[in-house]
Amino acid sequence: KKDGAGYVLNGHKAVVIGAPYATHLIVTARTGGGQRDAEGVSVFIVPKGAKGVTTRDYPTVDGFRASEVTFENVALGADALIGSEGAALPLVEKVIDEAIVATCAEACGVFRRLHEGTLEYTKQRKQFGQPISQFQVLQHRMVDMFIQLEQSISMTYMADIKLADSDHERAKGASAAKVQIGKAAKFIGQNAIQLHGGMGMTDEMAIGHYFKRATMIESAFGSTDHHLARYEGLSLGKAA
Repeated sequence: KKDGAGYVLNGHKAVVIGAPYATHLIVTARTGGGQRDAEGVSVFIVPKGAKGVTTRDYPTVDGFRASEVTFENVALGADALIGSEGAALPLVEKVIDEAIVATCAEACGVFRRLHEGTLEYTKQRKQFGQPISQFQVLQHRMVDMFIQLEQSISMTYMADIKLADSDHERAKGASAAKVQIGKAAKFIGQNAIQLHGGMGMTDEMAIGHYFKRATMIESAFGSTDHHLARYEGLSLGKAA
């Protein structure tokens, strides 16, 4: 809320990736309007060591670190405001869409390592006197994994191109790519683990770490279901 020439910040942010390493936090906060209103969202830069800022740090399943961040009567000067007061939502949505596309690109690299690692393993693992890569059913699985990888790459290219388009098309492109990435993360990841067997989930094998990262990517910036609903809404002319 407004406090003279400055602001007082109260609230809580969950699963803030990278916060344990940060010196400052970029925080979205409502300075006006109702909970669902487009107007009234502002962005502030807040020193993590400011009075009233508390964090609880923890590791995430994919090896990153995150924090629960609480703001209690944090006093901010007018210079902490980034941009215009109450008009930050369009910029926030643009940055999130750009982050989605970047995360999709990361996911494509993860999927490639999952596929290549699984393909190499099936050439080495023998059953009934021959590599399991010779079994036609498993060949079909690995081909399907490759198809999901290539579709993910294509959708990410499309979403990247759409970033330069209108806000509406940019949002549709980002959500469409994220839906494909979410489906591929589940299909490629689960098949990679199944073809490796139980050892695929051990810390000693890279495949398990890639699977954990793919699982976290599926829920980052909104799950597959969220982006499917968002894409549907945008296609029907509803707001993002």
